Amino acid sequence: MYFSEEIIAEVQQKNDIVDVISQYVHLQKKGSNYTCCCPFHNEKTPSFSVNQARQIYKCFGCGEGGSVITFLQKYENMTFPEAIKFLAERAGVALPEETNSKANRARENRRARLLEVNKEAAKYYYYILRSSRGDVGMDYLERRGLTEETRNQFGLGYATVSGNDIVAYLKSKGFKDEEIRDSGLASFSEQKGLSSKFWNRVMFPIQDSNHRVIGFGGRVMGEGEPKYLNSPETEIFDKSRNLYGLNFARTSRKKNFILCEGYMDVIALHQAGFNQAVASLGTAFTSGQANLLRRYTTDVLLAYDSDGAGTKAAIRAIQILRETGLYSKVINMKPYKDPDEFIKNLGAEEFQKRIDEAENSFLFRVRIAEQNYDMQDADGRTRFYKEVAGMLSEFADEIERENYLTAVANQYGVSRDGLREQVVKSAMRGEVKALQRPQSAMGADKARADDSKLKPQQLLLTWLAEEPELYSRIKPYITAEDFTDELYKPVAKRFLADLEVGNANPALLISLIEDPEEQSKISALFTTRLDGIETKEERQKALHDILMKVKTNSYEYYKAQSGTDIDAMRKMIEGKKALQELAKTHIFLE
Repeated sequence: MYFSEEIIAEVQQKNDIVDVISQYVHLQKKGSNYTCCCPFHNEKTPSFSVNQARQIYKCFGCGEGGSVITFLQKYENMTFPEAIKFLAERAGVALPEETNSKANRARENRRARLLEVNKEAAKYYYYILRSSRGDVGMDYLERRGLTEETRNQFGLGYATVSGNDIVAYLKSKGFKDEEIRDSGLASFSEQKGLSSKFWNRVMFPIQDSNHRVIGFGGRVMGEGEPKYLNSPETEIFDKSRNLYGLNFARTSRKKNFILCEGYMDVIALHQAGFNQAVASLGTAFTSGQANLLRRYTTDVLLAYDSDGAGTKAAIRAIQILRETGLYSKVINMKPYKDPDEFIKNLGAEEFQKRIDEAENSFLFRVRIAEQNYDMQDADGRTRFYKEVAGMLSEFADEIERENYLTAVANQYGVSRDGLREQVVKSAMRGEVKALQRPQSAMGADKARADDSKLKPQQLLLTWLAEEPELYSRIKPYITAEDFTDELYKPVAKRFLADLEVGNANPALLISLIEDPEEQSKISALFTTRLDGIETKEERQKALHDILMKVKTNSYEYYKAQSGTDIDAMRKMIEGKKALQELAKTHIFLE
């Protein structure tokens, strides 16, 4: 449903963020803010801060941030419309009738119907498993050691040998043939009509992060191919952008996620207490899934099969995780194949030890590469070191590259300087695109580092949010074009325009952004700390320094583009003039 800015603003205005969040956590007043231990990650020292004046929150530990609306979305797993409706009802705000376009209403209604089809199917499979018709499925799950509580938690079910009873059931519930077909549960042919895709299989409902059933995985009982069958991709099911178990793992409050290959691995780990486990959905791990993980953690532990195929999959996943800005380690499953077998034979305590001893993912890659060479042979060792040099040259960050170079040199007893020389040669030969990396890897390092170009932009907008009256004094020198980040620029443009008319509302700007990750990034624009500044003179100098850094970065940014872009050249010239004027100007604080 579409809500106007006026409605969103009214809902936020009548739901004080401190009052709402206090219903979920214990907030304590600290200066002008309220603090507590973050509800989105485990911590002992409070780093979660709520600013009542700006109606926003920010965790300086995990980075989560947003408005009262985004808090409910994340804490209660609500959608944006659900959060708006909840807060409107709480404050007695009358919401307008549906104002969405006819096409949008039809699309939303269709998605809602497909979700209802899957929900009903999950209920039916759940019931069949627990009836006499599901004995073969129940026997299988009990042999696999799954408790009743676990079977119920994951909503496990069974598709009968006849299979097509699900079609008859869904029709009896009023669903049309095309809805059953488009949900991915059945296929259609002129000769047979609707035919179920799942026959004689234990059924694993696949849920999105909001616990809505979006698809199914089915494990065949007895002989049959494929062993596991997943729903096809539909309007509500994109395998590359969902993870099995994420609906539970996202609220685990663990500092890391465990990435597995299969449904049973996830379920076995959750049953053993490792409720941060997730798995890809019958396909290779994707960058879309990595970005999904990045919303909740920075650290991923790989618990892939210990065979050759699992090792190859792990190495591929390591690369994707690194390019997405995530750190990873590899859990040693041996002597067993996967987490399910490991837990059954050695138990949760031993698995925790393996987590504690997890191997750095880069050194894991090096160790696997070593297996391809005869290290007793001089040529074999030389070829191995050349391959490692190529791997090292993937790191564009010099400190990171040097740290790993030192670790490899120490572990394998090779000359550090000799290995560094080989890294440079490898890059120059173009064996890898190192020291000049893919854009995705560049973005990962940028996300990890304290970016000296973006920090002044964050500090400036935070300062203006705290002291909006300051805008009139700096606007001759600063414009929205000086905010060079793609995400920051439109927010700055809107915020400065609001300041111009005396109607700045950071919480509203955050709420208008749909993506949760972007919401947290934007919240940093209005919650960046400037520590160690006490006197008026120090604050005036700090403000001038921040303005100079923002303007200098802007000038350099447009200068770099001015060779081929006339508009950039104009902005460069204007920026240089403003920078020269700003350098000799004192902006006084009242």
